[in-house]
Amino acid sequence: MTPFQVGLLGFVLLLVLLASSMPVGFVMAAVGLVGFAILTTPSAALSMATIDLYTTFSDYNLTTIPLFVLMGQVAFHTGISRGLFQAAYCWIGRLPGGLAMSTVGACTAFGAICGSGPATSATMASVALPEMRRYKYDMSLATGCVAAGGGIGMLIPPSIVFIVYAILTELSIGKLFIAGVVPGLMIAAMFCAVIYFECARKPHLGPPGPATTWGEKFASLKGVWETLLLFALVMGGMFAGFYTATEAAAIGAFGTIVIGALKRELTWKKLLQCLNETVRTSCMVMTIVAGAIIFGHFLARTQVPAELASWLAGLPLPGWVIIGMIIVFYLIGGCFLDALALDILTIPIFYPVIVALNYDLIWFGVMIVVVTMMGVITPPVGVCVYVVSGMARDVPLEQVFKGSMPFLYALIAAAILLTAFPRIATFLPELIK
Repeated sequence: MTPFQVGLLGFVLLLVLLASSMPVGFVMAAVGLVGFAILTTPSAALSMATIDLYTTFSDYNLTTIPLFVLMGQVAFHTGISRGLFQAAYCWIGRLPGGLAMSTVGACTAFGAICGSGPATSATMASVALPEMRRYKYDMSLATGCVAAGGGIGMLIPPSIVFIVYAILTELSIGKLFIAGVVPGLMIAAMFCAVIYFECARKPHLGPPGPATTWGEKFASLKGVWETLLLFALVMGGMFAGFYTATEAAAIGAFGTIVIGALKRELTWKKLLQCLNETVRTSCMVMTIVAGAIIFGHFLARTQVPAELASWLAGLPLPGWVIIGMIIVFYLIGGCFLDALALDILTIPIFYPVIVALNYDLIWFGVMIVVVTMMGVITPPVGVCVYVVSGMARDVPLEQVFKGSMPFLYALIAAAILLTAFPRIATFLPELIK
């Protein structure tokens, strides 16, 4: 067999094993190790895997992942998310679907200190769903907006997906972070518009909440000062050049712990729980990254990415058509693979194509996240939907998926806008020298 044929066989084997629900990181590492051994020698394959594992787990840049995860965990366990939701509710809860729009707003704000879609969904499900039940919201809309809103945490900085994309493509983490701000806010606004028009058309879906006075509105803002302070510390300091992305993550994690302690919400028991969850999540992400790097070295040896890039770039089609094909691939792939695993697996394949077509790599990173956001709310592997369904056990899974569909259409519209007007994602990073 030629190396190219071995590469295709390895890719098919990978998909078969992933379909059998085996752990993503271990599957990619195993297929990459065996494939590399076939193309070279077993000793060379073991040496490659050893170096990749050591390099990944000792990579200074990847320390941002556990630090940002810790930041999100402490924010959740110290009640910062409750303040965000209450403030959003006081300001827009009176509108049709106001509680659902408040949930989207709180998801957006919490994403600024979390960086994980499933974690944002789980946090807001615990805070917002009881309130929406109390005000007789349709549970399809309630659970759907939490699942979709959680996906915004993947786009609003700091984003774990952006960190991994930056490392794989050797781009600036800071520029990717700032590129996600405007698209993230745009998508949040589109989600709120979807909720408003759905509830205006069918009032029983989301009855308006009680009116609040201006005094109550302004008083509620005290619940957002922690988030604003943390965001200013992390993002403001990083873009001002005071410290790197990794140092910003450390400062953010430390700041969250200090705020939790000052609020007297962070007990030793909660801190140990936060550390335990951080270790579990970080090890999962790092294992996926390490497995993807091993598999990527196998693919590079087979020349499959280079051949695919050459074939796509040589097609007698406009560049935007090829980009559209790639986006459709991500949309379909996101229905079957975890978003992070899909991105890590495919970026080494499509990266040469984007370079050959002279498209902006920052814009492509934002597009990948937007399209994979669709995957977290579409069957069969809509991870945010499963998280919300697990938090609301009395709501059937298919009902949560049904409630997420209107937000999927908003994401498709956002992807079209970003394709037609790429400067939505690139104009802010261009201001950073």
